Amino acid sequence: MTDPRLAGVRSLRAERPGAVLEAAAARRRRPFLDETGRLLLIAADHTARGVLSVRDESLAMADRDDLLSRLLEALSRPGVDGVLASADIAEDLLLAGALDDKVVVGSMNRGGLKGAAFELDDRFGAYDVETIEAMGLDGGKMLCRIALGDPGTAATLESCGRAVTELARRRLVAMVEPFMSFRENGLVKNELTPESVILSVSVASGLGARSAYTWLKLPVVDAMDRLLAATTMPAVLLGGDPHERPEETYAKWEAALRLPGVRGLVVGRALLYPQDDDVVGAVDTAARLVRPSAGSGAAAP
Repeated sequence: MTDPRLAGVRSLRAERPGAVLEAAAARRRRPFLDETGRLLLIAADHTARGVLSVRDESLAMADRDDLLSRLLEALSRPGVDGVLASADIAEDLLLAGALDDKVVVGSMNRGGLKGAAFELDDRFGAYDVETIEAMGLDGGKMLCRIALGDPGTAATLESCGRAVTELARRRLVAMVEPFMSFRENGLVKNELTPESVILSVSVASGLGARSAYTWLKLPVVDAMDRLLAATTMPAVLLGGDPHERPEETYAKWEAALRLPGVRGLVVGRALLYPQDDDVVGAVDTAARLVRPSAGSGAAAP
């Protein structure tokens, strides 16, 4: 069922496009971290890179009203700090009035479309630093896939480094999601061995002329303690598109969240499209894992 807050979004986009800037200017902001020092963000930038699938359903995220309704439901839950989104989704949520007192991180490089011949060309075709600042967002996120056999990786590293520097100059968070990547039978895959992820973390930590505002968005892999020992940057865990039982996913998150340096979760499909389709239950579980002493509570007003 479509959330009633979405009823006027299409009309506003067509008849009053300036309403987006008005909503951004009026948005109530909050610190990036609250007094707990923990963070739970809902990831919603998948579709801008051509990723519409969840588990075995190829077009699960294709219905925009359904996706936005799930996001609105997730954002209403206690313990959810905000959203990581591409501009189209962030602006839909702004027009729906859902981003007051929320952290908003803009997704920056959506050029490496899934399955494309140019997938490893992670160009910055979405948010830029100037717009993130002008819209009053709290930071920018960038995918940084490092393929040693692909010369295009040099441009990706240069672009990510520049974005890290420019965000830091504005005292805005740069959230870097690094992977060592390769092609196999034409498909891009990420290397998730501890050694490969440690290498990607080491490279990502050194990007930019300043690192004071750099955060890392990392997968949950084996030997997480070794991975986190490779950097002093604060880290959040990504969720991906888990095919395993939810209980197994939650157990991995819970164990990793106990490790020094881990500040929280940035998760999309696992919470918005859980296997039992209970968005509230999945989000509340994640919120308890991020802040175990806070309990679940009731829906925020």
